[in-house]
This record gives sequence, structure tokens and C-alpha cells, in this order.
Amino acid sequence: CAQAARRAQGEAARPARALRLGVHRFRPRVFDAFAGYDRHHAMRDIGAGLTVGIVALPLAMAFAIASGLKPEQGLITAIIAGFLISALGGSNVQIGGPAGAFIVIVYGIVERYGLTNLLIATASAGVLLFLLGWFRLGALVRYIPVTIIIGFTNGIAVLIALSQLKDLLGLSIAKMPGDFFSQIATLWLHIGSFNPWALGIGLISFAGLALWPRLPGAGAIADRRIEGHTIHALSRLPGPVVVLVSMTLATWYFALPVETIGSRFGGIPRSLPDLALPPFSWDSAKQLLIPTITIALLGAIESLLCARIADNVADDLPRHDPNQELMAQGVANLVSPLFGGMPATGTIARTVTNVRAGGRTPVAGMVHAAALLAIVLVAAPLALYIPLPALAGTLLFVAWNMGEWHEFARLRRFSIQYRTILVGTFLLTVIFDLTVAVEVGLVLACVFFIYRMSTLFRVHPYDAGELPPGVVSFELFGSLFFGAVGKIEALEAQLPPGTRAVVLEMHRLISMDTSGLDALAQLHKALKKRDIALVLANVNEQPLSLLRRSGFAAELGEDAIVPTVAAAFEDEAAAR
Repeated sequence: CAQAARRAQGEAARPARALRLGVHRFRPRVFDAFAGYDRHHAMRDIGAGLTVGIVALPLAMAFAIASGLKPEQGLITAIIAGFLISALGGSNVQIGGPAGAFIVIVYGIVERYGLTNLLIATASAGVLLFLLGWFRLGALVRYIPVTIIIGFTNGIAVLIALSQLKDLLGLSIAKMPGDFFSQIATLWLHIGSFNPWALGIGLISFAGLALWPRLPGAGAIADRRIEGHTIHALSRLPGPVVVLVSMTLATWYFALPVETIGSRFGGIPRSLPDLALPPFSWDSAKQLLIPTITIALLGAIESLLCARIADNVADDLPRHDPNQELMAQGVANLVSPLFGGMPATGTIARTVTNVRAGGRTPVAGMVHAAALLAIVLVAAPLALYIPLPALAGTLLFVAWNMGEWHEFARLRRFSIQYRTILVGTFLLTVIFDLTVAVEVGLVLACVFFIYRMSTLFRVHPYDAGELPPGVVSFELFGSLFFGAVGKIEALEAQLPPGTRAVVLEMHRLISMDTSGLDALAQLHKALKKRDIALVLANVNEQPLSLLRRSGFAAELGEDAIVPTVAAAFEDEAAAR
């Protein structure tokens, strides 16, 4: 019993020490996943990792090209960052790598600051992400309102689609500008160089990705043999790979006049680049403060949203650890730029593919990175023939799936505040940038929340039965905070002539901040000048604690804080 008691005391003491330090223990989920790990688990993870690796190949290249980078930079990010996120992360199944959400951000940073500064901003964002997780701030990301997330996600989807029109239409544009209106103007000026072959490849790619998952996979149709294979077996192949291979073969065989990876970039190296530190200076770092915060913020939001979706899809597995996940994202984004990589985060499409393919531990994500590395080392020369319109069609499909377009149709069901935040964040993301959109969206959300909470706080006359002459009673309801103090300040003007005491019934006052406390103090001072007593009745724990800690309870007098309204005048009633 004594040993059990000491053990219990030790277990109780450890969380207390961790709470005082305020830091999160670095423990990747892969350590726990190996408990009971056997050959069956290994085969499932290897199969899922190979599947996700094949799916990630075209997406990694497409995201890099759309971001104004070389295709190999997307592959490097998927390999290095993808491996680190799985090996060090706090989720069993999350797959990390380059994501569509970063396209607009990365393109703007490269255009404004250059590639070197993108690498510095990414590494700095990695440090910031690690610190967010280390200091247990992962849960704060969940406090961002869903209206803001929907607004900027839809805005990013529109910008991704707009950025792909150049390759989709085959326009002869050397470099696209970064802002929305300039992009539209540039596309319009070069519309005369439209290439119908490019449009055809892009539309077929989009349609193929949309229709491929809908192929019949069961019943009599699925049993029909097509050259020795069933439709069901074919439909299990990843859609992006089918589109990429088929469009590449068609472009090569028919010698279609469209741009390819080879014609624009000269191919993909068959090895990883050497480790190299980007040139760092404090002057550059100070200029990159906003890009760094943007990358870190978006990476945190995307990764934790993806992890929550993975928890819902794989509901038989332990839920993710948000702080460990942020620390893993931080390490990945710190290391990836050292090899020339772009920002990385959790990716929903590849994570869901991993779960559906049978992945149940971080080993699947590590295998996915190894599979990508093997493909790069072996099959890099084949990438020369990949048509860029096919990648544009793929990204258009990604953008279509990224956006929650049905939310616009549902706007009329919600309040004006909801509509203002969602539509405002969407428009600001499209017209300006993500940082401005999130900042303004958060400010609007705070303003509307304050307004809503202030309307919930009420002060109305309280019927406490028969009270002595000259006594007026009011009931406070809700939360007395800085947005609602005006209703307390207006009480003095509502008092009838001959008032000698004001009783505030506070049983339904759930909380009070220092502004509310100051409003009570000012009311007490104004009443005291008129020789009117102030009595507080039935005060809840939080307001009472604040009253005593601030010294206002002593100033008011402990006899002026009573359990009920009637108790304030028991002595007077007895005397009568």
C-alpha cells in the first residue's frame, strides 16, 4: 500500500512539474506505435506507404511548379519533410509534404523576396512551429473560428485555380505576377497565344480525376475482364498516377505541341541535393517577419486540421497529440530548406489515402518518403515528358476539392456576422493575402463576439418580495466584462427619488473582469456621494474572488456582501 501511495504521489507530481515548466515532452508517436508491432502491421504499412508515395509523386511536382519553384524541390520536400513529419509527429497516420495551401504564399514570397529568402523564412517558421508545440500552444489553433478557415481555404482554392490557367490554356507567359488583378490582366493580354492541345490535356486530366473514383467496383460489371484484369482492380490504381501516365504517353506518342517538364526545367536530378545553409542575416530576417509568421500560421492550421480529419477517418486509433505534431512540423520545416525544399505541412488527400490503404502507424508515412526517393533515383529521366497542362488539370481538381463551395449557398441561413467574416476573409485572401485576411477576420470575429456577449449581459429589476422603503434591487445576468459595463454605468440614472440602498442580485452573473469590477467601483463611488448604500447579494465564486483580491470587498464592507437579498435587511425587518 505504501509503495502504491508513493507511486500515485509521483504520478501526481509529474504533471504539476510539467505544468510549472510549461513545456511539452518530446515523444514521437512512432515510439508507442511499435508496441505489439508484428509482420501483419508491417505489411499493411508498407502497402499503404507505397500507395501514398505513388500518389504524392505528381502532386509534389505540381505544387512546386505552381509555387514558382522547380519540380525537384517539391519532391525533395515530400521526401525529407514527409519522412520527418511521420517519424517525429504526434499522429499515427498523418502524411506530410508540400500542400496546395502553400502555393499562393510561396509564389508571393519568391516573387517579392527571392528563393533564398523563402528558404530562410521556411526555416524560421520551422523554429516558430517547434516553439509553439514545445510551449503547448497547439490547442490555440483550434480557437480560430471556422468561418475564417472556410473563408481563406476557399480563397486559396480560387487563387490556385487562377494560377493554373496559364498552363491550362498553354499561354506564352514568361512569369505570372503575384497579385490577383495583375494575374487577370496578364492572362487577358496573352489570350492570343491560346493552345487548344494544352486545354484538351488539362480538361481530360480534370475529368479523369473526377470520374476515376466512380468506376464500378462491385457487381457484374466489376467482374468483366479487360485484358485479364477486372475493372475493380483497375479502379484501385491512384487517379493522379493514371492521369499522369496516360497524358504523358499521349503527349510523347502523338508529339503534341505542349510544354513539358523537360522543355521548361530541363528534367529532374537523379539524386538529392547537398546539404547547404542559406545565407542568413538579421536584416533579411527582420524583413521576413510577416512571411515567416504566415508560413508558420498556415502550416499549424493545415497540419492540425488534417490531423483532426485523420482522427475521424481512423477512429480506431489514438487521437493525435497537437503539440508533438507542431514540433515535428517545426523540425521538418527547419531541415527541408537546408536541401532546397519548400514549406511542408499535413496533407489531407494523402493522409486519407494512407488510412484507406491500410496505414495504421507512422511507418507508412516513412515508407511513403522512401518510395518517393526510390522513384526519383530510378525514374527521374521519365519526368522529362510529363506535360504541364496535365499537372495544371490535377491542381484544378485539387483546388475544386479544397474549397467548401456549399458554404456560400448556405450563407443565407446564418447571421450577418457569420456572413461578414466568411465573405470578408474570402475576398481579402483573394485580393490581398492570407495574413491580412486572417488578421482582419480575427479582429471581426472578436468584435462580433464582444457585441454578442454584451447583448447577453442584462440588468433588470429583481422581484425579491417586500423590501424596506427606499431599497431598489436589480439582477445581473451573464458576464460583466468590458463590452457590457455601459449597462452598469446607466444604473444610477434609473434610481427613483428617495433611494437609500441598491441591491445587486448576482446569482446569475457567471463571470466578471477587471473592467466590470471598475464599473462596480465607479457605481459605488457615485452612489456614496448621494448617500446611497450598495449591497451585493448571492455572489458567485469567480466574481467574489476578484472582489476580494482587488480590495473592493474590503472597501465596500464585508457586511455589504450577503447570501441573499432578504438577508441584507433582516436586522432592519426584525427591528420593525
